[in-house]
Amino acid sequence: MPETRSINQNIPPKLLPDFRNMGTVLRIVLLTNAIALLGALSQAVSLADLQSSLLQGSALLQPVLLTSLLLLYSLNPLFARVPYWQGATVAAAVVAVAAVMVSMLGREILFAPDDTGDFRYVRHALVGAAVALLLLAYFRLRALALAPAKHEARLQALQARIRPHFLFNTINAVLSIVRADPKRAETALEDMADLFRMAMTEPRELVALDKEVELARQYLAIEELRLGERLKVHWDTGDMPPDALIPPLILQPLLENAVYHGVEPLQQGGTIEVRLYRARDELHLEVRNPSQGQASLHPNGNRMALSNIRERLSLLFDVEAQYQVEHDAAHYQVHIIIPYVKGQPA
Repeated sequence: MPETRSINQNIPPKLLPDFRNMGTVLRIVLLTNAIALLGALSQAVSLADLQSSLLQGSALLQPVLLTSLLLLYSLNPLFARVPYWQGATVAAAVVAVAAVMVSMLGREILFAPDDTGDFRYVRHALVGAAVALLLLAYFRLRALALAPAKHEARLQALQARIRPHFLFNTINAVLSIVRADPKRAETALEDMADLFRMAMTEPRELVALDKEVELARQYLAIEELRLGERLKVHWDTGDMPPDALIPPLILQPLLENAVYHGVEPLQQGGTIEVRLYRARDELHLEVRNPSQGQASLHPNGNRMALSNIRERLSLLFDVEAQYQVEHDAAHYQVHIIIPYVKGQPA
């Protein structure tokens, strides 16, 4: 079975950064250059001296930074398996080694002819390790600060799922067919139980996409009891990777929004189009529904749920996640792009 990742509040947050995340890499580059700029400013005696110091320092800093990031990228799976302090020690050592390597390879270009002492290698290694530990401390504090936010976003997402009008509408729909079609009513109750169980059991950080699709289909089956032939759904899953891992309860609130704001206000109903596919190393989720401008039977509807989706995507994937909305007089579409994370067999 695909691997799931727990975000139970009793499990400590991941304190080491993900060196394969674009947001992490961007922060490292910006913070490292900012530290170098402050160091040059503290030693410069004139503007010309500052420019010269920045030029010479950048010739050493940028190769060291690029080499370190490449090495840390390759070692990222190791950091996910070791305790924090072991990972931090390895990361600092990697940066120190990268600084010495670049210094040795570029000694004839980077240093003056009279600067031949070997102590410069020790100095560069110590400075590199110190900067690495400083950045790791920043990412550690950031992870600890975001941990309550992740927990709060999860709680809000769960609360948004158990909305009274959805529960009441479902029960009324089941009651309306319990005598005429008891088998269908029983199936609807089972679907509702699965949906609520998914929301209330131990939450997962990432779940298999095929399980999320199955849950979404169960939700739509319940809504079809209310709307009947007015609700039509077209699934485009030919290019969907079923083993992909996504945050839980992403599709269901998007479909709920499409039903309540798109299909239900239309007397003739409408079609919801769902497209799930992989493009290179990205997973795309598109939900498109008919729209009548600002008209809706539920003006406050699912705004909280959709806001929670954006927040959870940002917390989990940083800048690598995209949440795009396109709408006109006839249609409303949500397009989510996240990194393709493949589930591992148990």
